[in-house]
Amino acid sequence: MSKKVKIVIAGIGGVGGYFGGLLAKKHENSDTIEICFLARGMHLEKIRTNGLKVIHGKTEFMARPSIATSNAREFGTADYILICTKGYDLNATIEQLKPCIDKDTIVIPLLNGVESVEQIKNILPDIAVSEGCVYIVSKLKEAGIIENTGINQKLFFGPGTLNNDRLLWLEKIMLEAGIEASLSDSILTIVWEKFIFIASIATATSYFNCSIGKLIEENEETLVQLIEEVKLIAVAKGISFNPDITNYIVNYNQLLPYDSTSSMHRDYQNLKSNTEFETLTGYIVRAGHELNIETPAFTKAYNYLINKKENHLDTERTKIN
Repeated sequence: MSKKVKIVIAGIGGVGGYFGGLLAKKHENSDTIEICFLARGMHLEKIRTNGLKVIHGKTEFMARPSIATSNAREFGTADYILICTKGYDLNATIEQLKPCIDKDTIVIPLLNGVESVEQIKNILPDIAVSEGCVYIVSKLKEAGIIENTGINQKLFFGPGTLNNDRLLWLEKIMLEAGIEASLSDSILTIVWEKFIFIASIATATSYFNCSIGKLIEENEETLVQLIEEVKLIAVAKGISFNPDITNYIVNYNQLLPYDSTSSMHRDYQNLKSNTEFETLTGYIVRAGHELNIETPAFTKAYNYLINKKENHLDTERTKIN
C-alpha cells in the first residue's frame, strides 16, 4: 500500500485499549500508518495529555495514537475501523463514525453478540463489514489506563474471502504489533461458539444473581439448558460448532475462580442503565420467536430480568425447568 493507511479504533475500553494500544505503540512514529482513537470524557483527556497506559501482567507500556478525539470528522477517511464499544452503543457509534467512512472503508466489529454485522449493514449497506471476535479479559482500570488480567488475548476476523488482500495486510500489521490475530474462513463458527458460551453464562449469573462457582454448584442443570437453547438457534441458522461444546463450557467454568462472574451480571449488580441484556439474553428470545423454536429457559430469565430492571425488585428466583 503506497498511501498512509488510517486505522481507527472506536471505543478505548478493555478491548480497544489493549489492541489499539499495541497498534499505537508499534506505529507511533510511522510514516505509513496512522492509528486513531475515538474516545471521550476524562479518558480522552488523559490519553491526549499523557498517552494511554496499557498494563498486562508485570509489563506495561505507553501508547500514543496519531489522533485521539471524540469527533470522527478529525480523522479524515479511515481505511479500517475496529469497533470496540458495547452492543448497546453500536448504532450510535456508527452514526458518529459516518464522517470518516467511505465505500473503501473496512469495518470490523469486535463486540459480544451475533448481530453486529447485520446492524452495521442496515445503516451502511454499501460498505465492507467483516465479522470479528475477541477472547480477552481486559478493562478500563481508570481514565488513561487499560489493564489486561487474562491469559488469552486473541483476535479473530474474517472471512478471508472478503477483500482478501486488504484483510491479509491487516492481519500482518496486527501480528507485527504483537496482537494474536487470525484471519479465519471459519469466523462464524468462532463468533457463535463464543456467543453460546457468553449468552448462557451471562444470563444464568444475572438471573440467579450469583458467581459462576455458585452457579455450577447449585444450578448447573439450568446453565446446561440455556446452552442447549442457544445451540438450537445456531443449528437453525446453519452454524457449525464443536459437538462437545456443552461439556467444554461447563468444564471451563468449573476451573474458574469461585467468585468469577459475567460482565452483564456485574452491570446488574452496579445498577447500570445500559447492559448487554438485549444483545445476549434478548437475542435468543427474539430468534426463538422468529424461528418458531421454544426457548423456555431464556424466556423465563428474560422476563424476570426485565421485571427486575423495571421495578428494581429482587423478586423470587426459581430453577428453570
